[in-house]
Amino acid sequence: MQTSPAAPRPAARPSDPETPGTPVGAAPAGPPPQTNGRRFGLATATALVMGNIIGGGIFMIPAAVAPFGTVSLLSFAVLTVGAIALALVFGQLARRNPRTGGPYVYAREAFGDFAGFLAAWSYWITTWVSNAALAVAAVGYLDVLLPLHHSIPLEIAAALTIQWLPALANLAGTRFVGAVQLVSTVLKFIPLLLVAVGGLFFFDPKNLGAFDASGQGWAGGMSAAAAILLFSYLGVESAAMSAGKVRDPERNVGRASVLGTAGAAAVYLLGTVAVFGTVAHQQLIHSTAPFSDAVDAMFGGNWGGTVIALAALVSMTGALNGWTLLSAQAPYAAAKDGLFPAAFGKERRGVPVFGVLVGVTLASVLTVLNFASGAKGAFEILVLVTTFTATVPYLLSTAAQLFWLVRGDGGKVDRGRLVRDAALGLGAFAFSLWLLAGAGYAAVYQGVLFLFAGVLVYVWMAGRRRD
Repeated sequence: MQTSPAAPRPAARPSDPETPGTPVGAAPAGPPPQTNGRRFGLATATALVMGNIIGGGIFMIPAAVAPFGTVSLLSFAVLTVGAIALALVFGQLARRNPRTGGPYVYAREAFGDFAGFLAAWSYWITTWVSNAALAVAAVGYLDVLLPLHHSIPLEIAAALTIQWLPALANLAGTRFVGAVQLVSTVLKFIPLLLVAVGGLFFFDPKNLGAFDASGQGWAGGMSAAAAILLFSYLGVESAAMSAGKVRDPERNVGRASVLGTAGAAAVYLLGTVAVFGTVAHQQLIHSTAPFSDAVDAMFGGNWGGTVIALAALVSMTGALNGWTLLSAQAPYAAAKDGLFPAAFGKERRGVPVFGVLVGVTLASVLTVLNFASGAKGAFEILVLVTTFTATVPYLLSTAAQLFWLVRGDGGKVDRGRLVRDAALGLGAFAFSLWLLAGAGYAAVYQGVLFLFAGVLVYVWMAGRRRD
């Protein structure tokens, strides 16, 4: 993720060779591509996407969908198709405008300042609230390795350490961000692949539940499972959001988005199938650590909990590393256009330092409130809100893609692939709308309040801006 709504656009003019897709003489939407600091290659960009999609939720997914039966695997397949369509759309948008800010840049270019601001504001809320949630969840896994004995001071210290270490890696520069992301992605995939691939050798069909275990009918069970699984793919936009940091973004953003999404989907699906086949269905329904139960079933003993807790910690730390970077990118892009305070647009070693510090500070405050004041109800409401705020930029981005296709500008549309691109755009829009619907009435209601609270910020910045 301004002064006034976008004015009517003039007739198309020749593209400026300095900024492809931008009419000559027109200000490009979003800041120019970032050149400070080391850029990410395809491998690092793919790791960023995979690491942000796969946080800690994967370790509970098999138990969460087990009550619906093996029909939930069909939900996985449908969702994967939708997520890859969204990844392809982000790749197409990045080819047209390879600038840091992703959904913010695309929404502003197509629909004007206000739409761009809403995308940036919505995405920014998502990142720092999600980081607080990740840190709180990580403390639960840390307690398995280093018992904290429910000590609030120790839990707060642990959560803040888990948050600030990735922040310090970000502040050290993009080289360290990329290194941490690659290492954490590799480390967390070792135990996940151990279960996902190794579990197939211990697969016993007798452990599988009924196809429609919930009795809702296959369509009802599939929809119910999908509502749980929908948000497993949040993070598909990670490469597009950091396009200015990606080497050759016109090509690599799309590739990283698709490869990262497909890789995460493979781990999700194989891991769930393996757990379904190694843990008895009735045990799995009530499991609080399904991957640990799978390891114990495969190899015996009770050491699975320790291995999976370690893997979960590595996974969440890697996700925090990537999401901390993203928490600064939307404000950075908006600040360059005068829609966020100017401090968000300043860099050091290729990193928007102020954005990183503000994001981790807000997440830390929320984390401390969660542990210290017992405000878990309020915390859970905020986490629920992010399920709405995360999808608003998706909808605006896919709408921007459809806008360019309908408009038919020569510089924006490949007419030879119009039908294919239109199908992808409509599929990605439908997937985004499904994500929004899956958030539930309460999340949508509360999310709208958070979203439009940002209007005051827009009014302030727009009123002070001088064109």
